Amino acid sequence: MTAPANRRLRRDSEHKVIGGVCAGIARRYGLPRNRLRLAFVLSCVLPGPQIVAYLLLWVLIPAD
Repeated sequence: MTAPANRRLRRDSEHKVIGGVCAGIARRYGLPRNRLRLAFVLSCVLPGPQIVAYLLLWVLIPAD
């Protein structure tokens, strides 16, 4: 069974700031876009591969 078209994980080209990754994830899981963006930016303060993960998702997730 496939997900409905509006529930598929796609980068959001209409509400994007950089690549549309956060907006696409927020749309897929029904989260507020700006809260997810804020969580991502705040997570960049912590050590880890957040920016690399964002770039990989930007490449791997298709645009809508």
